[in-house]
Amino acid sequence: MSSSKLPSAQRGNSVYDTTLCVDDLREALSAHGITLPSLQVDLPSFAGRYEPPAGLVALGNCNTATARKLARALRGEERAPDRPTLDVEVVAVPKALQGLRRTVRRYLEAPCADVQLCVTELVGNVIRHVGEGVCVRVRVARTDGGRIRVEVTDPEAKAVPVLLPAADDAEAGRGLALIDAVTLRWGVEQGVEKTVWCELAEGE
Repeated sequence: MSSSKLPSAQRGNSVYDTTLCVDDLREALSAHGITLPSLQVDLPSFAGRYEPPAGLVALGNCNTATARKLARALRGEERAPDRPTLDVEVVAVPKALQGLRRTVRRYLEAPCADVQLCVTELVGNVIRHVGEGVCVRVRVARTDGGRIRVEVTDPEAKAVPVLLPAADDAEAGRGLALIDAVTLRWGVEQGVEKTVWCELAEGE
C-alpha cells in the first residue's frame, strides 16, 4: 500500500501525532533555554478545508532574543556558555559615563540603549547625591527568565534614592523616573554600603 493511501492517522496527520511532535520540539528547544508558550497543535478550524500532508504546528510570536536563540538551535549550534557577570569599579565622575556605556555594549554584544541608560542614571545619581569622585561598583548580568540585571554600589548607605515627581521645568530629578519607566522593577539594598538595582527584559 502506498503512503498516499494510508489513513491520515498513519500518515502522521492526527492530532495525537502532532501533539507528540510538539512535545518533542518543546523538549528540544528547552535544552537551548527556549520556551515558546504559544507553541500549539493547529486546530482543524484554523486549517479550514485545507488538508495538509501532516499535522500543522504553530510557532507563536516571540521577541528578538528568543528568535535568535531559536535560529541558533535549529542550525544545530551549541548553546553558548553563560557569560560571567560584568563587574567593574570606577570613580564616579561624569567623564567615566561614556566609557561605562561602551563597556556595557561590548559585554552584551547587542544594542542595549535602555541598559546603558540605567547604568548612566544610577552612576549619575551617585555623582549628584553622594559626591563626585566616589568609588562605585557596577555589575551587569543576564539572569534566568531572559532578564538583564544592573547593580550600582556606593559607600553611602544612608543616601537612599526616592522616586519623586519632577516639575515640567525641572532640569534634574528625572533619573529614577526614567529608570522606573524602562525597567521591569528596581529597588535598593542597604547594608554597610548601598546597592541600587534594576531589571530589564532582554531584547527590549
